Amino acid sequence: MKIFTIAALAATFIATQSVAEAHEFKAGDLVIDHPMAFETAKTAMSGGGFFSVTNNGTETDRLIGVEADFPRVEVHDTEMTDGVARMFHVEGIDIPAGETITLAPGGMHVMFMGLNGDPLEVGEEIPAKLLFEKAGEVEVVFNVEARSDEGMDHSAHGATN
Repeated sequence: MKIFTIAALAATFIATQSVAEAHEFKAGDLVIDHPMAFETAKTAMSGGGFFSVTNNGTETDRLIGVEADFPRVEVHDTEMTDGVARMFHVEGIDIPAGETITLAPGGMHVMFMGLNGDPLEVGEEIPAKLLFEKAGEVEVVFNVEARSDEGMDHSAHGATN
């Protein structure tokens, strides 16, 4: 009987953890899902923020900015040229009606700049405001999570030809 009780408690804990990690915020027709940032090295000067936003409305909205307690916060996109990634500031991101836009590593993202020796640490929460043309200001919290090497192929690292 005790084993069943412990197993039930463990299952409840795991379910609670999943709900805590997957968080969303709503503003009008917009649903902002799982704002997060990865932990950074102590020497990092910036960190990236990621989330998805779904527009359940009938009109396009536009993400026009992000505010958080850092010297600079910008919305960036990434392009690859000759195998080199280049990040650049964008004035806004359209969120078409009925669609989901995802800000993710290697693509569009929020850039938190000016860490100045204060790294983003696992478990930390970053309060922020997403600024939309129609939905207005939406308060969110970016959860800082551990980086994962899952799915990354490191087999060629250190190989010689």
